[in-house]
Amino acid sequence: MTTPRRTGIAHLPLHGGKAPAWLFQRMTRLAKAMCIALVEEKGPEDVLERLSHPYWFQALGCVLGFDWHSSGVTTTVCGALKEGLRDIQDSLGLYVAGGKGATSRKTPAEVRAVGERLGQDLSGLVYASRMAAKVDTAALQDGYQLYHHTFLFTSRGLWAVVQQGMNEETRYARRYHWLGSRVTDFVCEPHNAVCSEATGTVLNLVAQESAEARAAITHVDTQERPEQVVGELHRLQALDLPARHHLALEDIHPEHIVRALLSSYERKPSNFEGLLALEGLGAKTVRALSLVAELVYGAPASVRDPALYSFAHGGKDGHPYPVDRRTYDATIAFMETALRRATMGDRDRVEALRRLYAMWERDRDVDTPPRAGTMDIGTLAPPGREANSGEGLK
Repeated sequence: MTTPRRTGIAHLPLHGGKAPAWLFQRMTRLAKAMCIALVEEKGPEDVLERLSHPYWFQALGCVLGFDWHSSGVTTTVCGALKEGLRDIQDSLGLYVAGGKGATSRKTPAEVRAVGERLGQDLSGLVYASRMAAKVDTAALQDGYQLYHHTFLFTSRGLWAVVQQGMNEETRYARRYHWLGSRVTDFVCEPHNAVCSEATGTVLNLVAQESAEARAAITHVDTQERPEQVVGELHRLQALDLPARHHLALEDIHPEHIVRALLSSYERKPSNFEGLLALEGLGAKTVRALSLVAELVYGAPASVRDPALYSFAHGGKDGHPYPVDRRTYDATIAFMETALRRATMGDRDRVEALRRLYAMWERDRDVDTPPRAGTMDIGTLAPPGREANSGEGLK
């Protein structure tokens, strides 16, 4: 696999407040116009491909005028997409569910509502949404707590996830991208990308090298009687662990996980994915079980941080320059006029945009080193895939 080149790093600090109304209204209109153009040109699946690429998503936030260095780019861009597509979802065949905070918990209901309207059983999509959130909460423990979950899907059942967690100590955020068409296993290298560096020790049970740990954890939780597991945890409290461990023994409270152990023991899921999908199996229980798997069964979990991407890219706070409202409105007008004319058979502006993209891609193929602080998307590949000259961008 070709190692992705990083062309700069931008941490995403947590910013309070909301995008001003004058900006969000424009973001919504431009996001809507761009999605219509992309769906018409390549189909709704292309939009999922683009949004699942962290650099394209970040660049979209910049085009829409949001802060390149703020955690709010994730929540606000996703919010603009959801609002912009709200009244045209059925005609586009592209749907956006979920959001920030309490809104994220409405995702299953929103997906089911679309299924009822379309006369389709979308329970598989509900499961995909839930598992993506569960993985990044319990199976990948990197110090960031999820607070945003956006689930995007098509009428054909393809899906993508953009979700974000925050580190309460550092006040920085981390974004997780999923693309359903590339998920072959929810619990083994499922991410399309994870953005930003971890700030501490990571417990990565979805790493390829954690396969033995996943098997051992499933065995411990389904084959060993709960009281035996609790007894092992009590005995382990007498040990001294090296500093690298993701869990300190003084953090173990065996009495608190008995209910979860009993539930999984009675249901006996056949694999780690089934175990992780159980209600009530949280991050603390998974950490404790991973410790038993390592110290009793000799199956250590990976501590490799899955992040492969970091950023370097005006925004509403004036960085690197204030939003030019006149130019922004002209851009929206150009896009909306192009789309109206295209529906009437006049595709001159759409063809101009296509030629501009072709010129950019031709110039990008010239083998020149990237400038510091720029994005060279074509040299990057999602985890486990070869880099090429623009996968998912055409």
